[in-house]
Amino acid sequence: MGKALLKRVLLLIGTMLLVSALAFVAFSVIPSDPTASILGAEATDEQIATLRAQLGLDLPVWQRYWNWLTAFVTGDFGQSYKYDKPVAELLADKTGVTMVLAAVSFVLIAAISLPLGLIAARRQGGLVDRAVTVLTQITMSVPNFVLGIGILYLFALILHWFAPEYVPLSQGLGAHLRYMVFPALAIALPKSAMTVKLLRGSILGELDQDYVRTAYSKGNSQGSALRRHVLRNAMIPVVTFLAMAIGDIMAGSIVVEQVFSIPGLGRILIASINNRDYPVVQAIVVMLALIVVGCNFLADLLYRVMDPRIERT
Repeated sequence: MGKALLKRVLLLIGTMLLVSALAFVAFSVIPSDPTASILGAEATDEQIATLRAQLGLDLPVWQRYWNWLTAFVTGDFGQSYKYDKPVAELLADKTGVTMVLAAVSFVLIAAISLPLGLIAARRQGGLVDRAVTVLTQITMSVPNFVLGIGILYLFALILHWFAPEYVPLSQGLGAHLRYMVFPALAIALPKSAMTVKLLRGSILGELDQDYVRTAYSKGNSQGSALRRHVLRNAMIPVVTFLAMAIGDIMAGSIVVEQVFSIPGLGRILIASINNRDYPVVQAIVVMLALIVVGCNFLADLLYRVMDPRIERT
């Protein structure tokens, strides 16, 4: 187990180095100069050359990447070109907002999909199963930003369940989370539909296994066999899927933030791309990649704990 864990840690580090290098090089080769956005169209060649030297843009790409990487691992994400302040300071509050939205979305996915998947599997072919199947097909086909607009229109403008204005954490945790539930629904519903289909299929596949028939022969009811034996095995692909979906959840958060005017990473990411503020964009890309890779790493460990039959290599 120790050797397998070390291999996966090394793989995680290698993946992050590759992602960071690709992100850095991609923004370095874009045919646009951030100094033009900073100085404006009236800047002279001498002013541009001076600013490029100050920002280190006159150095070779590999040297700039090394300087950025060694600073990044110590928590120094660089200096924003646009706002002239440390990127870490600029992203501190906004990262928290996006993480809260993503966390609420993840909780909603689990709360919606796990009961529905279990019910649909237990009532295979019945009215409930068919209704769940239709709902999941519809939900999966609608983009999350369209769902966000629909949720905003229905629950805010028609039903008046919430005001369409962002509620910051400073106004209280409860009020903040109540507001976040609605944009989180726009992110969670498509992923919940996919998770329901996956869990239903996984449970039905496990119900045909010999160990389930043995459990029935020992007097276990269907509900008891599901809880004690089937669900643990059926959850293994679901856990893997949810871990892989973290990236989509974070990406969905960034998109849905625009619909609900949430001041998270999405707003500053789009503004930074428009302003050629590459240190901010690079930091956000690498942070998101780290979250995705880290969650997949934890999922790998978790499903090996859930199923000891998986080879630990």
